Amino acid sequence: MENKENLEAARKCLTTSLETSSAIAAALDESGSRLELLNQRYLSLEASLRPISMQKCSFVNIEDSIDSVLCSAVALLKVLDCVHQLEHSLLTTDPTSDLNTYVSDTKKLEEALRLLTDNCRLAVSWLRDVYEFLQDKAITNELYLLNVKKSLRILQELQVKEEGARLDGGLLCTAFDKLEIEFHRLLTANSVPFPLVSLTSPHTGHEASIAKHNLPLTSSLTGKLHSIIERLNANGRLDKCHSIYVEVRGINVRRSLKTLDLSYLDIPTTKLEAVHCIESYIDQWGFHLELVVKQLLGIECRLFTLVFEKIGPEACMECFAKIAIESGILSFIRFGRIVTERKNDPFKLLNLLSIFRVLNDLRLKFNQLFSAKACKEIRTVTEDLIKKVVNGASEIFWQLPAQVKLQRPTSPPPDGSVPRLVSFVTDYCNQLLGDAYRPHLTLVLEIHLSWRKEAYEEGIVLCQIYNTIKEVAVNLDAWSKAYEDITLSYLFMMNNHCHFCNLRATVLGNMMGDSWLRAHEQYRDYYAALYLRNSWGKLLSILVVQKNIFPPSSASVTCQDLAKRLNAFNLAFEERYKKQSNWVISDEILRENVCKHLAEGIIPIYRAYVKNYCLSTENDAKVNKLMKYSAQSLENKIRSLFQTKQKKGSSIKQADLISKIKDLSHQFRLTLALL
Repeated sequence: MENKENLEAARKCLTTSLETSSAIAAALDESGSRLELLNQRYLSLEASLRPISMQKCSFVNIEDSIDSVLCSAVALLKVLDCVHQLEHSLLTTDPTSDLNTYVSDTKKLEEALRLLTDNCRLAVSWLRDVYEFLQDKAITNELYLLNVKKSLRILQELQVKEEGARLDGGLLCTAFDKLEIEFHRLLTANSVPFPLVSLTSPHTGHEASIAKHNLPLTSSLTGKLHSIIERLNANGRLDKCHSIYVEVRGINVRRSLKTLDLSYLDIPTTKLEAVHCIESYIDQWGFHLELVVKQLLGIECRLFTLVFEKIGPEACMECFAKIAIESGILSFIRFGRIVTERKNDPFKLLNLLSIFRVLNDLRLKFNQLFSAKACKEIRTVTEDLIKKVVNGASEIFWQLPAQVKLQRPTSPPPDGSVPRLVSFVTDYCNQLLGDAYRPHLTLVLEIHLSWRKEAYEEGIVLCQIYNTIKEVAVNLDAWSKAYEDITLSYLFMMNNHCHFCNLRATVLGNMMGDSWLRAHEQYRDYYAALYLRNSWGKLLSILVVQKNIFPPSSASVTCQDLAKRLNAFNLAFEERYKKQSNWVISDEILRENVCKHLAEGIIPIYRAYVKNYCLSTENDAKVNKLMKYSAQSLENKIRSLFQTKQKKGSSIKQADLISKIKDLSHQFRLTLALL
């Protein structure tokens, strides 16, 4: 029974559970339908809410941009306030009164405007993104959008503020203009022309003196110039700065040169043919060129380097080249070239060597000053001048013996004196061998031969001079044979050998040697003896009647014989005196010696003869008439022989010298033309 009750209870429990499960299943089915409906509604809602969600995200992102714009705007306000303060400072101050502050404010304004531009560029970029976003949103407030647009325009205007400040009339441009004016003022106020004419010769310490007069570069002045140059260079206005410097210093250089007389630089070539003028002009040219290069331009180069020391050296040299050209350096080179283009004559060789000496002395300074690319024009014309000088001098030097030889057909002096050619050539060779010309002649020949790929041999100058003197000697032999009067030929040779003897202790004499000089001394004495014997020897035989004529030892020597001999002596003496009164013994000592020998040979015999004649013709009325000369008057006439022609007045002497020089130069030109 009990088991049955248990089973019944179990059946009822299972039935109840089954009913409950059915009810739950029915409820679940009903809930599934509801959930499906809810799911469909959610998907629809989700689709409708998705744009709103995305818009919310965009607003979140644009918020960051707006925050950045606001931060930049705050910074811009501070920068803009600084810009306004600097603008006010620059407008109310002047660089002349306080240059350091003005330059500092200018630099600060540049930096502030640059910072303003950079910040504006970023803010504009961010704000433009905000504007473009809001412009597409319907929910955006129009007033808000308008404010954004206005803010964008303001930022864009501020962005170009720096550009406007640099345009003509802009504050920065005006500031730079004022700095250029101040740069010009400082240079002008401290540039004083130097009186170059006060320098009569090169002297140590002149460069410092010129520097003091031209531009006293104190540390204060240098600092001011550097600060101006730095600002102008940083803003692309260095060219203008260079132009100002070249203008001011160029004017100062020209004003300095006006203290010198440089009129000879403009003399036409035809007027330079006058030898007595060109030599003095070349001396002036050499000294003036040395002043310009070593002193004036040397200082200008150093000053320019100091002023623009922070700028590239090539840019500095471009301006220095312009200043050098302003100084007229090309005019000096052109003058030298004019000298090289003159017709060839012996003096031209000396002129060319003088020019070479100057250029060679300045060679190192030229290389220092004009080695840069900017100075190419100066280097080119200078190198061309050196080439013409070397070639021209070498050409004339090698032709010297030939020039002398071509004078051989000319006639010797009618008075038996030393020919002008002989004295000219010996003096000329002495000059060439002297310290003033020989070192430069040697260097010229070395350079010329090196250009021709030929070796220079030691002694080549001496050999050429020797050949020239040798041709002179050959000319003398030919000229001596041209005299019809053999006595005059002896006098001529005596004169010329004496001239060579007088070369002792000269450079040429030392070169030719002592044996050469002694040989000419022997020839001088030899021809002097020939002259005395052939010209005056027969004169004494007229008076010599017998070995002892004091008193007459026989009646055969009558008074009439004595008178006849005296008259014959007078006629013979006067004949010789008349013929030889126009003859010349050039050397004063030789002339005195010849006259002394004549007097010592003639006067004692004449005095004895006259004394004997007077004793023999005592109280004779013809004594005074036949005795034409006293012993003293005869000696005076003898000692008056062979005098050189005296010129009246220094001007006449000068004119004769110039005429002589011109005549010789003309002859030499003709010979050169024939070569």
